[in-house]
Amino acid sequence: MRSRNNQSRYTCILLILLCFTILTPPDFLSADPGTGLSGTSPPVMPDNEVTRKLLEQTLSSAEIEQEISRITAEQQALEEKVSTLEKRAVSQQSAIQNQREQAGAIIRSYYMGERDGLLTAVLSARSIGRLLALYDYYEIIIGRDRDILSQYEADYKKLKTTLTAAQRSSEELEALKTALVEQKNRIEALHEDINKGIQSSSDPASMSALLDEFTKYWENIGVHEVKTYFKALSSAMKQLPAFVQSRDGLLTRKGMTYNLALKEEDLNEFLVAQNELFKDFAFHFNDNEVTASGKSGGLSLTLTGHYTIQEEPVNGLMFHVDHVLFNGLELPDTTRKTLEEEFDLGFYPAKIVSFLRATEVSSRDGVLHVKLSLSF
Repeated sequence: MRSRNNQSRYTCILLILLCFTILTPPDFLSADPGTGLSGTSPPVMPDNEVTRKLLEQTLSSAEIEQEISRITAEQQALEEKVSTLEKRAVSQQSAIQNQREQAGAIIRSYYMGERDGLLTAVLSARSIGRLLALYDYYEIIIGRDRDILSQYEADYKKLKTTLTAAQRSSEELEALKTALVEQKNRIEALHEDINKGIQSSSDPASMSALLDEFTKYWENIGVHEVKTYFKALSSAMKQLPAFVQSRDGLLTRKGMTYNLALKEEDLNEFLVAQNELFKDFAFHFNDNEVTASGKSGGLSLTLTGHYTIQEEPVNGLMFHVDHVLFNGLELPDTTRKTLEEEFDLGFYPAKIVSFLRATEVSSRDGVLHVKLSLSF
């Protein structure tokens, strides 16, 4: 009897599950938990060139918004700095006003010969005791004059430094204000173009949703991924001088000149040894152009740039980012500038040998050529 009851219970459960399966919407059953912002899969990149341009404009808009926020914060900090420096300058000017008058009187007295009488009195003393007494008196007066002049000179230099710093900060502030206006104008124009593009599309609601999804994906995942690669590259480049020094044939000498010929396969081998992130990432040296590209899951990154010689503050090869493609989309100039400032991809010959300095750099046929000279 119990067996029949259990069998009936199992039959009911199977019927309920069957009904649930039939009635459940297909979209729910086919949902992929790995897609969307909760996963790492990026939005599908359309082949339509107009849509791709809209995506790039949206990406630029998001990055310029960040730039505007950064400039605004920097502007506020500079305004406070300028105000503080100006108040300090006023206080210092007031403090040295009395010293300025005393210093002026002392300088006039020397110029007019008023101190000559003291020296004459010392030299005309008729006894050793009188001479020593007058000389002590003369030293006290001259020493006090010297102290007043030295203190005034020190305070004047301090005031001049403060005024110079205030002037420099004011100029930086004006430049920031100009940059802020330019970026705001850019973003207004971008927003106008984006809105026009959305409205002219066949499905404005879907287009708007795609742009919103891509923006969130970039802000939540894309920025982090791009910076992860740049951080790894910056860290690896710090070890490159040691690699060059240890690898036979890379550095050759001819008289007083050294030549570094770094093949792209050597660099790529070095990078993989530094970080396995570069297993699917490779550098290529073309005609005075350097490209690096790689993929990781649904993400792809390609950067293009070039090297130039830097003399100050230290001699080295500096890498300049000309283009960055994230999943085939061009990142804006503000992003390239930020990446270049935040991550140093430079190469410094002095870390190979302290007296070496780079004088020429070029690339072609898969080889980066650097001419080095001795610097003592």
